[in-house]
Amino acid sequence: MTYVDGMVCAVPTANKEAYREHWRNAAALFRKHGALSVAEAWGDDVPEGETNSMHTAVMRKNDKTAVFSWIVWPSRTVRDEGVKNAIADPAMQVDAMPFDGRRVIYGGFEVILET
Repeated sequence: MTYVDGMVCAVPTANKEAYREHWRNAAALFRKHGALSVAEAWGDDVPEGETNSMHTAVMRKNDKTAVFSWIVWPSRTVRDEGVKNAIADPAMQVDAMPFDGRRVIYGGFEVILET
């Protein structure tokens, strides 16, 4: 079974194209280091919850959009090595990200069902 890294964050809505470009470059690096696919999904229909929601989880403000992302890896072993190598890759060194990395929620997930 594959392994998935998942992420939710809040991105300034005005930075949509800069965010897309940032991840276009990062996706190429993750693929170079073993990822099968990388997906970035811009919030389009993300309801506010009564108790919790993606918005509250990432402390989204009105000028930001919730973004959901995932990277698919062949295995956790490939992912651990791939992330380590991608982060060390000189091409990954950027001066500034087009979003607040402190508000990112992320984790690795063992796939238990894939259809």
